[in-house]
Amino acid sequence: MAEAADFQGTPSPARRWLRRTGALLAAAPLLAALMQLPTAAPAQAAGSNAVSVALDSLSPSAPTDGDTLTVSGTVTNNGKQAVTDARVDLRVGSLLSTRSAIDTAARQSDELQSGLGTEIGGKYSENFDSLAPGVAEHFSISVPVDKLDLGQDGVYPFGVTLSGKTSAQQWDQVLGIQQTFLPWQSSEADTKTRTTYLWPLISTVHMTAKTGAGELQTPVFLNDDLAKEISPGGRLAQMLALGKDLDVTWVLDPDLLASVDAMTRGYRIQGAGDTTTVGTHQAVAKQFLADLQSAVADKEVVALPFADPDLASLAHNGTTVTGSLSHLKDATDVAATTVETVLHVTPNTDFAWPVNGAVDPSIIKVATSAGADKVIARSDSLQETGGLSYTPSAARPIGGGTTAVVADARLSTAFEGDLTQADAATLAVQRFLAQSLALNTQTDEQRSIVVAPQRTPSASQAQAMATAITALQDSNWSQPQDLTAAAKDKPDPGATTKIPSSSAYPSSLRRQELPRTAFEQIARTQDKLDNFQVILSNQSRVVTPFGRAINREMSTSWRGRGTEADSFRTGVESWLDDLIGQVKLIDKSETKLSGRSATIPVTVQNNLVQGVDHLVLRLTSTMPTRLEIGGKPYYEQRVEVSGGHSQSVKFSTSANANGRVEVTAQLYTEDGQEYGSPVRFDVKVTEVTPTVMLVIGGGVLLLVLAGFRMYTHRKRTATRQAEDGDGPDPAGEDAPDTPEDEGPESTAGPGNPDTRGDRLPEESGHRSGADEPEQPSDPTPDTAPESADPSGTGERVDR
Repeated sequence: MAEAADFQGTPSPARRWLRRTGALLAAAPLLAALMQLPTAAPAQAAGSNAVSVALDSLSPSAPTDGDTLTVSGTVTNNGKQAVTDARVDLRVGSLLSTRSAIDTAARQSDELQSGLGTEIGGKYSENFDSLAPGVAEHFSISVPVDKLDLGQDGVYPFGVTLSGKTSAQQWDQVLGIQQTFLPWQSSEADTKTRTTYLWPLISTVHMTAKTGAGELQTPVFLNDDLAKEISPGGRLAQMLALGKDLDVTWVLDPDLLASVDAMTRGYRIQGAGDTTTVGTHQAVAKQFLADLQSAVADKEVVALPFADPDLASLAHNGTTVTGSLSHLKDATDVAATTVETVLHVTPNTDFAWPVNGAVDPSIIKVATSAGADKVIARSDSLQETGGLSYTPSAARPIGGGTTAVVADARLSTAFEGDLTQADAATLAVQRFLAQSLALNTQTDEQRSIVVAPQRTPSASQAQAMATAITALQDSNWSQPQDLTAAAKDKPDPGATTKIPSSSAYPSSLRRQELPRTAFEQIARTQDKLDNFQVILSNQSRVVTPFGRAINREMSTSWRGRGTEADSFRTGVESWLDDLIGQVKLIDKSETKLSGRSATIPVTVQNNLVQGVDHLVLRLTSTMPTRLEIGGKPYYEQRVEVSGGHSQSVKFSTSANANGRVEVTAQLYTEDGQEYGSPVRFDVKVTEVTPTVMLVIGGGVLLLVLAGFRMYTHRKRTATRQAEDGDGPDPAGEDAPDTPEDEGPESTAGPGNPDTRGDRLPEESGHRSGADEPEQPSDPTPDTAPESADPSGTGERVDR
């Protein structure tokens, strides 16, 4: 009974042809009358925008014998008039024999003029009494695939149409259509395509060069966007959840792993100015890494160089800047270590992946310079020129021991664009499967095909990709294969191996490249880092975060984000400058130097957490004929300063003449490179001349002789008094001599002035010089070298 009903509801093709021919003959007079009306619009033109048809799902995507196909979606009346007697029908077109035919059909998927195919009809339709303007109606139709009258295996156009009437056009007509593709492989294919699908887990740059001062060096992130991506429902979390059940080759950026791993131990988020806030998603990061370790445990993992460097930008704009290629080598070397440490798997690092698989000779040269011997290209760059009637295998030897693994462009770009709407995702999945099946039917030779999608698929794109891969794995014409195996497959002898010229590189991609100025800034930052690290006692605290930051400055993720890229590079260099500035000389004011020799202190300050060493402090006199330092025009001393401390370094100086002398203090690394800014200050020399020194020396000698004369005179007086029997003067030795002892010269008065001052010291007694000013003493010792006090304003350095 059911079979009879199905037969009645689904007339044979011959019966449908007779029915439609009769309907056309009956409508001929009406059509002739309508042709005479100048204002009458063609039915197709009027109906092309009247109703939109959205195909939200088609299951199974690749049906086989015995399956029931379920089609669901919505129809929306976009016109101003209600559509009456509306009906949703399914239609099947003629077999598409080439891949280009599929492309053409895809471009015309919603055009009524593209051909409607054969209506299935009968009960395999859905009716609506009326579609009001602006109203969307849902439909769902299920039909056994044996009712579709499919013939040989291959790709068929499959459409959903809405027919009906409007008040302006009172006859049944097709008002809207949406066509897709139905891949039909009724049984196992004799030869299956080996398909490799790359599953990229790549993000943008998130970590800065800044770290905390503690032992753990807490990292600072640009923002908390990575936490959103790895949280449940986030883009990367969804890619991980979808990919773990797929037979794919994982392509990972080690920077992503390093960033998530850093989050597990605590992190901070950069704020305005120098402020930071605490990151709070440690648990999310730990869970993401645990899930990723489980997902890739038995899968092939390909590690890109750290931070996914932009190979094309480097090839076109960076190779002329010294040191640029060394960064690529460094990024490649650290990639395997990072993946092994975080995921506990050994990755393959033999592959380079230029943006969109676009290559030219310079890109190939750069891509292989760091050790990769396989370059993932794409067939719209490395195009076939040999006139092959089929798509060749991916592997192509291009010379020098390098293999180009050419991904299929149609399959690789199938899921680009906005796929947030269900109908767009469904169309993308069906087109992908159609191209895959059409490729398999081209020849009986088995081939290896690689699919390299966009680097950072959105969540909706990833969902569509996963749907397509699942259908492909369940299909009768494809089998999965990892990337390494595809690269080793025997290449087609007729496939092109000639790399396109640089002029063929797409201008749209070239406009997005990092400019030469970016690589010049990177080189400048590296030079500063090289000069800084030699003085550090623990170089890894600085070299590691800044080395990885420099890798991030070359990331492919900066394409199309020039302003953000400039800001990141400037931030890295500024932070390094700030750290370098923490080791510096303290400014000095004018120094006053009296005497022939003295020491001048110069203070080195280290505000870093770690100690610094391998530094040399040089003090230079601009006028060595007036002021020498260490007996030479300049003198150097090695400097070693603990973290958070200052060290005062003493320099011995000698003056040869009076006057002002400019002195320069400059730090150097042990290899002779200047470090930091110099400190210049004046030394004011007030030297004592040799003549004055002789006068002072003579005065001192006279004082000594006078004292000796006084002492001997008193002793003689005391001896005479003792011989005469007189006792000593009650006043003692400090009493003045009597006039009798002094003789007549001692009598003084207004008429007889005292002339003792004209006498020699031997004759003047012990009072000679007693009331004269005291002469300068001998020079005192130099300032103690152990004094560490910094010099103040207008300091005076005594001898």
